[in-house]
Amino acid sequence: MKRKKILAGQDIKKKKAGRFSKAWKRLQVLSAFFLKLTFAVVVLVIISLGFLVLYGYLLTSPYIRLEQVEVLGVDEELKSELLEMAQLNYEHSLLAVDLNAIKEQLEKHPWVRSVDVEKSFPHLLVIRAERQEPLAIVLDGRLYYMNRSGDLFKEVLSDERVDFPVITGLSEKKKKREEQIKIMVKVLELFRSEESPWDLDHLCEAHLKEDGTLHLYVSFMPGQIRVQAGHLSEKLEEMKRLVEHLDVTGRIHMVKAIHFDYGEGAAVAFEKG
Repeated sequence: MKRKKILAGQDIKKKKAGRFSKAWKRLQVLSAFFLKLTFAVVVLVIISLGFLVLYGYLLTSPYIRLEQVEVLGVDEELKSELLEMAQLNYEHSLLAVDLNAIKEQLEKHPWVRSVDVEKSFPHLLVIRAERQEPLAIVLDGRLYYMNRSGDLFKEVLSDERVDFPVITGLSEKKKKREEQIKIMVKVLELFRSEESPWDLDHLCEAHLKEDGTLHLYVSFMPGQIRVQAGHLSEKLEEMKRLVEHLDVTGRIHMVKAIHFDYGEGAAVAFEKG
């Protein structure tokens, strides 16, 4: 009986020793894991600090410092204005230059259509700008320049060029006005492709009615030409022949209006007297 008690006591001791051994092993594994994790974190912190120090040095490094800026695609006057708008810091390196910020800032200039900016290491910043090119002037409450895409990009100031065709008659309704502008861009592009005197230089005004009737005013004739905007391209050669005939016969200065906006052929209205 006594022997059984001794053996039982030894079994209990063995079980307790086994549990303690397993717990100790788990503790060792966890300690090793946390030690490795701590070491990895320390290494990452040191590397990050190293990169920050290196980046800070590169931001002001003379080896890649911004020294030269090229502005391409525009005249000297606009180039000077864009350089002033860019507000570049020549004490910093090219790495410190924010290309998107410069692009966004320069495209605020009313005469700039688009801008591309790129770095050319070690010292050069290249700015490529596309200047807005007016196709016409639009009367929409005030006078605005319109480009070939139909965008009204700038109000016309008193000291700026006005030798462009003037578009009038646009609707006050936004959607309708947008449709009319698309029509007028096609009309203007048609004249843009023609030779003198039917080119844009001799087109003074284009007035578009809401029903699509187009009233054209040209510099070589006192009256107006009326035609449906959608039929202009097919009627243009007929217009040329008729105007040439009126010029040859000496009656062009008497013309009040030429109607191509109804029926076949054309009707000419003359001034009285």
